[in-house]
Amino acid sequence: MPPHCDSLDGPVVRAARHALETGEVTPALAYVPASAEDEVRATFEAVLPVRALGHGARLVAERLFFETVVRLHREGEGAAFTGLQPAGLDVGPVIPLTEEAIESGSAEDLTTFLGAVLTDELHRRLATLGELGDARNGSVEREREWVEAMLGFQTYSQTLFETLESQPHAGGGHHDRHQNRHQDRHQDRHHDEAKEAPGHEHDPVP
Repeated sequence: MPPHCDSLDGPVVRAARHALETGEVTPALAYVPASAEDEVRATFEAVLPVRALGHGARLVAERLFFETVVRLHREGEGAAFTGLQPAGLDVGPVIPLTEEAIESGSAEDLTTFLGAVLTDELHRRLATLGELGDARNGSVEREREWVEAMLGFQTYSQTLFETLESQPHAGGGHHDRHQNRHQDRHQDRHHDEAKEAPGHEHDPVP
């Protein structure tokens, strides 16, 4: 889950605020699982008339609705609700870039940033591995250090690849369907590779 989903300026509260301002609950419902829709609708209907009773009542009513939507959103993601977080939290460099990409429809800045971080990290890890390799002197201890770094480099790279191939919010509804389509494409690609592999032209593909 993005690190600002429970903050007052995060996407969940923004959607809940928009729902209250327009009188249409759909934007808030989009952030909770289907099983939580009734509770969101009931809270929405309860707070709408309270907002008209004055500034203080409006703030209390809105806070209740925000907390309800965020709590149910986090429960749907398997996370605990620890209260609304203040606006303006430092969420690091990536989330703002993703928001800019979503707004503009271009991932160029995000791609440039992530690519630079990945390049630097891979070069750093590979340089460390090279230094450990140069320092090997036949001792088991030095060889073990190199093996640990070598395997760590491979594992780090494989984990990155699996993350790039994953669907971060798979777990229900359209997310499951999207994940299934992704898995089907992944399996089809491996089947095609198996058909083209030398020496396996006539092997049956499972």
